[in-house]
Amino acid sequence: MTDRTTRSGTAAARASRLPALTGMRFIAAALVFFFHANFEGFFADAGSASVMKSLSYQGGWTGVGFFFILSGFVLAWSARADDTTGSFLRRRFFKIYPLHLLTFAVAAVLLVTVAGMPFDGGNALLQLFLLQSWSPDIFVRSSFNGVAWSLSCELLFYALFPLLWRLVRRIRPERLWAAAGAVTAAVFAVPLFAPLLSDQSLIPVVNIKSSEMWLTYQFPATRVLDFVFGMILARVVAEGRRLPLNFGGALLLTLAAYVVAPFFPASYHLTAIMLVPLGLLIAAAAQGDTRGKRNWFSSRAMVWLGEVSFAMYISHQLVLGYGHMIFGGYTVLWGNWQAIGLIALFLTTTLLVAWLLFTFVERPVMRRFGTSRAHRAAQAAARAAQPVAASRPAPSAAPAEEPQLSLR
Repeated sequence: MTDRTTRSGTAAARASRLPALTGMRFIAAALVFFFHANFEGFFADAGSASVMKSLSYQGGWTGVGFFFILSGFVLAWSARADDTTGSFLRRRFFKIYPLHLLTFAVAAVLLVTVAGMPFDGGNALLQLFLLQSWSPDIFVRSSFNGVAWSLSCELLFYALFPLLWRLVRRIRPERLWAAAGAVTAAVFAVPLFAPLLSDQSLIPVVNIKSSEMWLTYQFPATRVLDFVFGMILARVVAEGRRLPLNFGGALLLTLAAYVVAPFFPASYHLTAIMLVPLGLLIAAAAQGDTRGKRNWFSSRAMVWLGEVSFAMYISHQLVLGYGHMIFGGYTVLWGNWQAIGLIALFLTTTLLVAWLLFTFVERPVMRRFGTSRAHRAAQAAARAAQPVAASRPAPSAAPAEEPQLSLR
C-alpha cells in the first residue's frame, strides 16, 4: 500500500463522525454496569438472582472487549498524516488521566473513610500511574477504583500505537483479512499458556482461575491483540474491502456469541469467543455510517449517552459499591421490585455523575489541553485566512472523534 493510498483512506475516514459507534459505546458501558450490579447481590429470590446472572454475566467481558477493539479501530480510523507522536499522546493523556485521577482520589477517600480499609501506598502508586494490570495479583488490579485496570491496558495501547500504525498501514489491502485471521489465531492461542503460570487458584466471585483471568483478560501485553485487531478492521473499511456480514448479520452473530460464550471454558469466553463478532459489528457499523445509513445506535439520544460513556464506565463501580453500602450492603437482600428499583436508582445516579464529569471535567479539559496552544493559534490563523470556510470545520482542523473505553 502506498502512502498516497493511506492518506486517502484516512481522509475518507475523517469525513465521518461514526455516530453509530458512539452510540454503541453506551451499550458496552451498560453491559459492564449490569455485570457489576449482578455481583452486588441485590435479589433475595434465588430464581431472580439466577436470571440476573444469566443475562449479565457475559456482559462485563464483552463490554471491555468491545472497548479495546473499538479503541484500535477509531485511533486507526482517525489517524492523520500530519499528526505527531507528541500531539497524539497529549490527546490521549488528557482524555483519560483527569477522570482517572479524580475517581482514584474519590476511591481512596471512600476506601478509608467509608469502607474502613487501610491505605496501601505502594498499591496506590501502581493505580495512580496505571501500572496495576501488570501485576498478577488480583487484589492489586481490583483495588481502589477497580475498573481502572482497563486504563492500564489502554496506556500500553497508546504508547505502542505510533509504531503499530506504521506496521498496520504497510499491510497490502488484499492481505488485511489474512492479518486479521492471524491476530484472531493469536488470541485463541493465549489461553494455552495460562496453565504455565504459578497461580492456579480460583477467584471465588467469578469462579475463574487467577492465571486465566490475568493472562487472557487483564494482562496488557495480550490485550494489545484486541487493539491491533480493531486497527486492521479500520483499514479493511477504509480500503473499501468487502465485509462478510452487513450490520444486521453482525449484530445477530454478536448476540448469538453472547448467549453461547458462557458455555465455553473460562479462558475462551473471557475474550476469544467474542473477538470476531464484536470486530465485525464495529466494522459493519462504521461502514454503514460512511454510507449514510442510520440506525437506532446513531440516534441523538444514543450518541449523547455514548459521549458520556467513558465517565459512566470509570465511575459506575464506585456508585454501585458504595451506594449499596448506604442501603445496607451485603447484609440486606431485596424483593424483586425493590431490587430492580435500586438498580435503576444506581444506574440513574451513575448517568448523572457521568454527565457532570463529562460536562465539567472531561470535555473542558480536552478543549483546553487536548491540543497545544501553538496548534490552536495556527488553527485560528488558518480560519481567519479563509473566512468563507470558517463557518464549517475543515477535515484536518481538529482531531477526529476518538472514543474511549476504553473499559475502555
